[in-house]
Amino acid sequence: MWPGAFSLLVLLAVLLHPSRCTQGKVNFREKEKQVLDNILGPGRYDARIRPSGENGTDGPAIVRVNLFVRSIATISDIKMEYSVQLTFREQWLDERLRFNDFGGRLKYLTLTEANRVWMPDLFFANEKEGHFHNIIMPNVYIRIFPDGFVLYSIRISLTLSCPMNLKLYPLDRQICSLRMASYGWTTADLVFLWKEGDPVQVVKNLHLPRFTLEKFLTDYCNSKTNTGEYSCLKVDLLFKREFSYYLIQIYIPCCMLVIVSWVSFWLDQSAVPARVSLGVTTLLTMATQTSGINASLPPVSYTKAIDVWTGVCLTFVFGALLEFALVNYASRSDMHSDNIKKQFPASEMEHSSSIDPSSELLEPDGSASFAMPLVRHPEDSMSMEKLRQCEIHMQPRKKNCCRSWLSKFPTRSKRIDVISRIFFPIVFAFFNLTYWSTYLFREEEGGE
Repeated sequence: MWPGAFSLLVLLAVLLHPSRCTQGKVNFREKEKQVLDNILGPGRYDARIRPSGENGTDGPAIVRVNLFVRSIATISDIKMEYSVQLTFREQWLDERLRFNDFGGRLKYLTLTEANRVWMPDLFFANEKEGHFHNIIMPNVYIRIFPDGFVLYSIRISLTLSCPMNLKLYPLDRQICSLRMASYGWTTADLVFLWKEGDPVQVVKNLHLPRFTLEKFLTDYCNSKTNTGEYSCLKVDLLFKREFSYYLIQIYIPCCMLVIVSWVSFWLDQSAVPARVSLGVTTLLTMATQTSGINASLPPVSYTKAIDVWTGVCLTFVFGALLEFALVNYASRSDMHSDNIKKQFPASEMEHSSSIDPSSELLEPDGSASFAMPLVRHPEDSMSMEKLRQCEIHMQPRKKNCCRSWLSKFPTRSKRIDVISRIFFPIVFAFFNLTYWSTYLFREEEGGE
């Protein structure tokens, strides 16, 4: 019994030995090397010749493109450019690269050297700077599928030109494009197409400091030159500027400066140093704010929305300073009038005008006797009627509310201050209503 069981255990150990299990299996890594040598060996494949067209015809090679936007670093207004990092992919059919997949065991072949196969001569038309990523290894691969399709993928960082229209700045939207075109092959030899389905993908939770990516659109932009027509692809990225930053940093401080300049209207007209220093300080601060805003923007030839705002605010601050100059001049005029009244008192003038020579008759002995006419002539009645009409016309007119209110302030300088306290805020409020209704509901004009 025991010798038979021992013999059975030895037989099972021999059958289940690892070396026994690996016998008869094919090493597909070795097969992969053989396939690569077979399709890319010397004299078998020429990377200088472009692939045939669809269905083996002599038509243009079709290259399908798709993008994955990994990040958008900066969008510069003054340089009119933006930086983007993306994974760029191209896919095309090269029938010369077909191979046996050994019943589905070889899904694809992987290469890291782009010069081993034919590559489309695509370039980025609006590129300023760009570089590949080589840490730790070059971020590029080429996959060759059994049916001859080639997939090329690479990670690149680009700085691209983005012409902007800043007429509505900072209430604007900007369209930044990414243009890709063939450099040497015309449309008779090479055509770029967007991959069907989802040609452009964007990383989730894309964060930009002062912009929001609203949407993106894909389109074609074939160009004709003296040497022929070239295939071109473009994707338009629509960015909306975040207004909260500018509201806190520009609009609210400018409103505060304008309101502070109105404090001068409530100071006494004799406080010359206080009113002058307040007006000059607010004016210089507003000028500094305006120059700081313009330093972060390119010198364009048209008027921007922010220029209208800062210009009107600067005008209000300057107007408050000019108002004090007018008050000071009116104050000196009031003092001059007061000096004249002191030299010629009003009591003497009233006394001289109170004597009516027609009301009394002087007798030769110097005594006054009042003569009452016994008979009233018609001419006298007519004179009395004219006198009554003159008295009616000479009655003081009823004062309206504004005049009666202004009459409470005896001097012209004080009246100017009181009127300015009401006039300046009303005009500034009307300007705000016009400004925001104009630019908030105006049709956006994005840069192209």
